[in-house]
Amino acid sequence: MTPVTGGDTPGANPDERPGHAGLILGTAGHIDHGKTALVRALTGVDTDRLAEEKRRGITIELGFARYESGKGPSFGIVDVPGHEGFVRTMVAGASGMDLVLMVVAADEGVMPQTREHLAIVRLLGVAGMVVAITKTDLVDDEWLELVVDEVRELLAETPYEAAEIVPTSVRTGIGLPELAEAISRCADRARARTADDLARLPVDRVFVMEGAGTVVTGTLWSGRLSRGSVVRILPRGDEARIRALQVHGTQVDEAVAGQRTAAALTGAVVRRGHVARGDVIVSSRSWSPSLMLTVQLNALAGSGWRIETGQRVRVHLGTVEVMGRLVLFGVDEAVPGEPVPAQLRLESPVVARCGDRLVVRSYSPVTTIAGGTVLEPVPPKRKRLSRADRDALGALSKGGRQAVLGAVRLAGWAGLEVDALGVAAGWRDSASDDLADLVWRLDGVLFDREMVTAGEEKLLGLVRRHHGQHPLEPGVPLSALRTALPGTAHPRLADGLASRLAARNRLVVEARAARLPGFEPTLSPAEERLAERILTILRDAGLKGPDTSQLREALDDLGTGAVLRFLATQGRVRMLGDLYWFTAAALERAATRVVEELGGREGLGPADFREVLPVTRKHLIPILAYLDARGVTQRLDDGRRVSSNAPGETA
Repeated sequence: MTPVTGGDTPGANPDERPGHAGLILGTAGHIDHGKTALVRALTGVDTDRLAEEKRRGITIELGFARYESGKGPSFGIVDVPGHEGFVRTMVAGASGMDLVLMVVAADEGVMPQTREHLAIVRLLGVAGMVVAITKTDLVDDEWLELVVDEVRELLAETPYEAAEIVPTSVRTGIGLPELAEAISRCADRARARTADDLARLPVDRVFVMEGAGTVVTGTLWSGRLSRGSVVRILPRGDEARIRALQVHGTQVDEAVAGQRTAAALTGAVVRRGHVARGDVIVSSRSWSPSLMLTVQLNALAGSGWRIETGQRVRVHLGTVEVMGRLVLFGVDEAVPGEPVPAQLRLESPVVARCGDRLVVRSYSPVTTIAGGTVLEPVPPKRKRLSRADRDALGALSKGGRQAVLGAVRLAGWAGLEVDALGVAAGWRDSASDDLADLVWRLDGVLFDREMVTAGEEKLLGLVRRHHGQHPLEPGVPLSALRTALPGTAHPRLADGLASRLAARNRLVVEARAARLPGFEPTLSPAEERLAERILTILRDAGLKGPDTSQLREALDDLGTGAVLRFLATQGRVRMLGDLYWFTAAALERAATRVVEELGGREGLGPADFREVLPVTRKHLIPILAYLDARGVTQRLDDGRRVSSNAPGETA
């Protein structure tokens, strides 16, 4: 791929190792306060690449540069527009920042977009800030001191109140070395990105380049992308292949989190132009677009707006802006300083993961009114929250292991696939073994341990009731055991819980049935008498066994079926053809007789067997099927073959 021009590739760092996660430094501040000039002074790159930007003298689109401080890590710089009409673009750039360079002109001081940009980077959770006071050559020392005090007052009671403030002038060079040192110190405190994560590249620029095809650029938020790998373009879901990769103008085989990345894509959908700014490039199928987000909403103080359910808003997430409506849970209005759970019902799908930060702006007139943290990236539609849901969302808002617990609890009886942790819980660790104290794992699916305990009690309760209601049965069929759990339960959960109980000797699972330890089917005296009557009838019938209805009629007892099943579990009787009952002894004698009379012969038909077993066809057919199952006979194309060996024990 030919080096991409226009600010994305200002030059390669020969010391940078591809695959090493980098940091993104973004600018912020009011229009014409000197952000682009300051970036040019630090990097030698003019990030205003558009003709209109040159003509008007303002930044319109995001600009990019490579910055080497010389005393710390290297950075990708994102230069954002300061004009109020381009806040959407500014948010797209700020969403990927690790630290921000807030720019305030000495001759004007704090201005409206200074305040809004500060609010945006704060709502997005940008970790660190350095403030550059520009154009100091235009003011005297007394005025500069007032501007510094104004900035300090602006940052008071924010996460950036201890930010370093450095007076500078790009015309005279004053303060530029000190600014570089301040940026390096701030970078040392910034949160390190990890490449051992799900890959996600929000697209902020798309263009076609001769020899490269469709090229997308963006800040790689997480994970790694490799040349030749197949990726998905969300929200459409189309697939493409990465033909080539660049990181700051250098061809690489791999780009990692925190790096400004350009990827040349190939594929039919790419050729049709199905990729645009706001799309997201991912490499895992864990991601899903959604028309709803459950968030923890934080209203912005001083916006002058009431934030209420039903309000139409603009939602900025990554590089995309979508319209939506707001639904608050448990309150009528969001109050600054009091986070509230809410759902955003969107008009276009977005791609998010738990822990993502977003910005909410009013529909009209447009201004920033709130921020939010994504709790559920693909939630069900809710009108209200149960206590359990509220607790689970609270756990999600804490991140880390608690977020895993919250996501698993929200998944309920269905469980949560381990592979879904990265999106559903924002889990960035590829290992899940250290979560064993929080969740229970069954075949790659995670369940809440409290729910597992409740599920076990449901199974044990069903088995106890079954023993009481059906004392002659050896246990509960495993298929019936599954009915103890809600219909939403994972299809393997009941069997997994039964095995878990069996491992702790709280349940016995055998012969596809479950029973309590120590339970044995026992006949009452009346049932003992009924069993003996049944056996007498079957002995007398021999190989002309009656069916269940005939036995009931002969015995005039509704308990016949239960006693028959009991005798069958003991191996004393057997039903053949799902209809006729025989004693095990009678069937054993029949098998012995067939071997003695017909052993070693082949090509035998029903008539041959009826000479040995004088029964009608309705009994002969199930008896022959039984002999086949025993291995006494074998069905061939030209009839049956009879084994020469004596039959083994009764099956």
